[in-house]
Amino acid sequence: MSSKDQRMANAFDPATAGSLPAREQALIQRRQQMLGQAYRLFYEQPLHVVRGEGVWLYDPDGNAYLDVYNNVASVGHSHPRVVDAIARQAATLNTHTRYLNDSILDYAERLLATLPADVSQAMFTCTGSEANDLALRLAANYSGAAGVIVSSHAYHGVTSGVAACSPAFGHNVPLGVHVRTVPAPDAYRHPDEDVGARFTRHVEQAIADLQRHGIRPAALLVDTLFTSDGVFAEPAGFLAGAVEAIRAAGGLFIADEVQAGFARSGSHFWGFQRHGVTPDIVTMGKPMGNGHPIAGLAARPEIIDAFGRQVRYFNTFGGNPVSCAAGMAVLDIIRDEGLQQNARDTGAYLKAGFERLAAKHELIGDVRGAGFFLGVELVSDRQRKTAATAETGRIVNALRECRILISATGPAGNILKVRPQLPFSRANADLLLGTLDEVLAGL
Repeated sequence: MSSKDQRMANAFDPATAGSLPAREQALIQRRQQMLGQAYRLFYEQPLHVVRGEGVWLYDPDGNAYLDVYNNVASVGHSHPRVVDAIARQAATLNTHTRYLNDSILDYAERLLATLPADVSQAMFTCTGSEANDLALRLAANYSGAAGVIVSSHAYHGVTSGVAACSPAFGHNVPLGVHVRTVPAPDAYRHPDEDVGARFTRHVEQAIADLQRHGIRPAALLVDTLFTSDGVFAEPAGFLAGAVEAIRAAGGLFIADEVQAGFARSGSHFWGFQRHGVTPDIVTMGKPMGNGHPIAGLAARPEIIDAFGRQVRYFNTFGGNPVSCAAGMAVLDIIRDEGLQQNARDTGAYLKAGFERLAAKHELIGDVRGAGFFLGVELVSDRQRKTAATAETGRIVNALRECRILISATGPAGNILKVRPQLPFSRANADLLLGTLDEVLAGL
C-alpha cells in the first residue's frame, strides 16, 4: 500500500520497511502476519511507543515525544485518577446493565447535566462508531425515513451503517443510496459568501434531491467541528439554518461530538453549543474514558421511547461499571483541573502563534478552529490556494523526527490536525511553534 493512499493521510508505506531498525522491522512483520493488511501505521518511520504520561509518549529507548494529536487520552496519558478509578471498580464489580447498579445511573446523571434539558436520556456503547450507528437507527425509527445528509469528507465510524455515511473512506467504500453529501462550510475558499447561508442552501438542495428520488430525510449528521473535512468552526452559529431545514423536512439533527466534545473547543463543553442549537441526538466517544472504550449517545426521551417500544436494546459492555467509573473520573478531572478553561486560553495562545507563523511563512494559507482543535492549512500558492499535500507530509514527518507528533486531515491531506491533550501548556505550545518554525524554514 503506497503512502500516497488517499484513504489515510500520513500513512506508512510497508514497502519501505527495509530501511527501518531491525527491532521495528520485526514488529511490523509480526503485525502484518497477525493482523493482516487492513491496519495502517502513521509516519514514514512508524513510532514504537511503550509508555505515556501527560502530554508525552515514550519509545523503548526512553525518548519523549510531545503528543499534539491523540485526543482520546484527553485529560493526559495514564492520568492517575482515571487509572485508580478503573482499578478500584474492576476490583469490586464489573458486569452488564441487566442488573440494578448505581454506577451507570450516577454517571448518566452527571453526563446529562452537561447537555440541554431536552436531551435527557442516555444510551451507552463501547465506541463512537457504535454510537453513531445507534443514532441512525433511532432517527430512522422516529422519523419513519431513511435519508441521511453528511458533509463531503465526513468520517462517522466503521460499522456498515456509518461507513456508508463516511465519504472520507474514499471510493472503495461506497456511500449508501440513501446518503447525500454537502460541501463543508469552508470560509477559507469561499470568503465572499455567508457560511451559514451557503451551508443551509446545500442542505436544502440535498433534502430536495433525496425527496426527488423518493427518499424522505431522516437525519442531518455532522461532526460539529468538521474535523475530517479540514476543521471548520467559524463563524459560531452557522449550523442553525441547516438544523431548521432538516427539521422542516421531518428529519432529526444528530450532533457527532465524538471528536468535538468534552471541552475540546474551550468556549463550550460541546461543539454544537457554539452554534446556539439543541440537537435531537448527541453522539460521543473517543475522549469519554481517556482511552477506556466507553461511548454513547443522549437524545430527547420521545426518540428513545419510540425506539424502546419496538426494539430492546442491549450492549454487553456498554455502560458497565468500570467504563462508567472511567467516564466519571474524566468529568471530575475536566472540572477540577480547569481543563475547559485551559483549552480556551492555551488554545487561543496556540492559534495566535500559528497566525504569527503564517505571517512569516507563505506555505501557511489559513489557521482556523477553536480551543484545542485547530486546522493549519498548507498551500503551495496563496492566490490559488493550491493544496500543498506533499509539503504537508514532509512537515508531519519532520516534526516526528523532532519528537513532536501531529498528523494531517482534509480531502487533500494538506491540513495539519492539531488536537493535543487538554492539559497542554503554553510551554508545550512554544515547543511546537518553535519547532514548526524551524521545520518550515528548512523546507
